[in-house]
This record gives sequence, C-alpha cells and structure tokens, in this order.
Amino acid sequence: MILYNETVSVDNSVAPEWLQWMKEEHIPAVMGTGFFLSNQIARLLNELDNGGTTYAVQYYCRSMVDLEEYQRDHAPELQRRHQQRFEGKFVIFSSMLEVVAADVERTNQS
Repeated sequence: MILYNETVSVDNSVAPEWLQWMKEEHIPAVMGTGFFLSNQIARLLNELDNGGTTYAVQYYCRSMVDLEEYQRDHAPELQRRHQQRFEGKFVIFSSMLEVVAADVERTNQS
C-alpha cells in the first residue's frame, strides 16, 4: 500500500476557509477519482509561529501504478483549482511512502 502525503502550510488568514474547502470540495473530488482507499487530515502541533498552520493531507492507495495514473490523469486539474483558489496563501510539498506495517499495536495485542 502507498501513502501519498501532501504537507501544506496555509496562511492563518485563510486557514479555516482552506480546511473547510478541503473537507467539502477538494478531498471529495480526489476520492471521487477512485484511486484512493481512504484519507485523513492531520494538523502539525509543534510548529513555529510563522503566520501559518501546517496540515498533512494523506491518501492511501493500493499501488504506485494507481498513484502514478492519478498523478498523470487527475492531479493537474485538481492542483490548478487549489492554486487558483488559494494563490499566494500556501506552500506545499508532496511525498510518497510505502506502508510496510499498519495497525502494529493492535496486531501485537492479538
């Protein structure tokens, strides 16, 4: 399984609006492509006060093949919408991780 992570630092002036838009529009559109199994948004707790709030938006997919197809066929338009809506108010970087173990604690308790 692949974890696709987008870390986004959002200007505090638009952070509530951005989070609502992500929950109501962007993430449903990403999930609607059919390439991802689940998603989550986490907020970074230990950041410096730089006028922004940092979030990790994470999507789980079955394989790199699926992720590459999503990135090729769907991501450019979704990224364009994000850029257009919040231009100049965010910084983003993406990472791809291979999930090598999940629910480790629960598995070890069984």
